[in-house]
Amino acid sequence: MKSIVIFRHAGTEGPGYLGQLLNEKDIPWRLVKIDEGEALPKSVLDFSGVVLMGGPMSVNDDLPWIPPLLGLIREAVKADIPVLGHCLGAQLMTKALGRVVSRNPVKEIGWGEVLVDNNAEAQRWFGDLQKFQSFHWHGETFTLPAGATHILAGGYCRNQAYSMGKHLAFQCHVEMTTHMVKAWCEAGAEELIQAVASPGVQQTPEILRDLESRVAALNAVAKPIYERWITGLAG
Repeated sequence: MKSIVIFRHAGTEGPGYLGQLLNEKDIPWRLVKIDEGEALPKSVLDFSGVVLMGGPMSVNDDLPWIPPLLGLIREAVKADIPVLGHCLGAQLMTKALGRVVSRNPVKEIGWGEVLVDNNAEAQRWFGDLQKFQSFHWHGETFTLPAGATHILAGGYCRNQAYSMGKHLAFQCHVEMTTHMVKAWCEAGAEELIQAVASPGVQQTPEILRDLESRVAALNAVAKPIYERWITGLAG
């Protein structure tokens, strides 16, 4: 079976629960550590799927790896190789597909409710689920590419997820583990303090409250979504 390629843009923002699930299912995957200067593959046609993780940078930054990565995303979509984006990853998908990523009205960090849209495409990914508590850490938002369907909304950021055939983009973070949440709070301690006035930002004590049960509930939501995405992997 071909491997899934997973692009990491920051050391603390690996595949998390998705990586655990892929291991449990014996699905091979390869991590490309862009944050450590690893070279991008010349093509994604030899992979069964493409996953893009989060990161603190903006897709609008002048970084040398962004243009070629956008090209790989376009190549995957054209070849119908499933693409899955998380936060920055979703924004990279959006930019690659010709739409806009811009500043969200407020920064959003911590736990917050997201609502599943009432349409057939949302039900295809989420089943009967109507809402859930997801994790957030972003200051930007995306518009939807042509042909995409809006499937998830939030109070501080309307565009929380969209789908387009086999391709799925999340503004929110459904991949979290307890270790990742703790690491992000530690690494982002100064950012949390600076953003204390934002109504969409929680501080560390609230983020870490009931952490194990919150993460377990999020993993339970993510599992069938990831399993649905896996069914589309290229042969």
